[in-house]
Amino acid sequence: MAATTMERRDLSRHTDEQLLDIYSQNGDPAARDELVDRFMPFARKLALRYIHSREPLDDLVQVASLGLLNAIERFDPAQGKKFTTFAAPTILGEIKRYFRDKGWAIHVPRDLQERALAVGRHADRLGAELGRSPRLDELADALDCTVEQAVEAIDAAENYQLTSLDASVVHDDEESCPLADMLGCEDDGFELAEERHALVASWGTLSEVERQVLGLRLVHGLTQREISRRIGYSQMHVSRLLRRSMLSLNAGGVLAKSA
Repeated sequence: MAATTMERRDLSRHTDEQLLDIYSQNGDPAARDELVDRFMPFARKLALRYIHSREPLDDLVQVASLGLLNAIERFDPAQGKKFTTFAAPTILGEIKRYFRDKGWAIHVPRDLQERALAVGRHADRLGAELGRSPRLDELADALDCTVEQAVEAIDAAENYQLTSLDASVVHDDEESCPLADMLGCEDDGFELAEERHALVASWGTLSEVERQVLGLRLVHGLTQREISRRIGYSQMHVSRLLRRSMLSLNAGGVLAKSA
């Protein structure tokens, strides 16, 4: 351990370029560790771009550190490129791959993912510059997209993670309840009201015996044989009355099925 500590102390006197040369030439683990220590703040700064993604910052930093290690492994000083210029796309690519493969609960196209992740960052920046929340057109300009695409990105960002229908929510200071109880559903009342209105309007066109037969069949659930005994008509005549009255009401298959 003392030798390792001494080795790290000696390497600390080298410049970044010298350490990159050392690691490129002989793969010295101590040089790599020193480089990681020096450039970790840079990787963390890139990870902070995605702080609005709702992913834990520690996870983002861990992914960024993996990207940093990959950049150190692949960097070739002989190319004459600055290390941070080379490392930034590698680290960001690792973070974006993390979101694509593990972060999103549902499948989202890659371009929409990147736009959604940029929404929060640009909204905060514009809010600080303008002293107010940015308008949609201003946010779209910052994202270099249309207003419709900006709205799509906002929706995607808000739906980054799925919420269980069993999750507990509190509404208007009342007792908590499952999220499923707060969701709306289709209201059949409107359709039923329209059908009821049409039925009432047509009901008066039926004869007294037709209304009686329909009532016994649909309300009381009597069979045609029971109806014939009740009103004193043959079962065949009852069948004709039901068919004619249902056609008059224009109820179609629903009443036909009931009969």
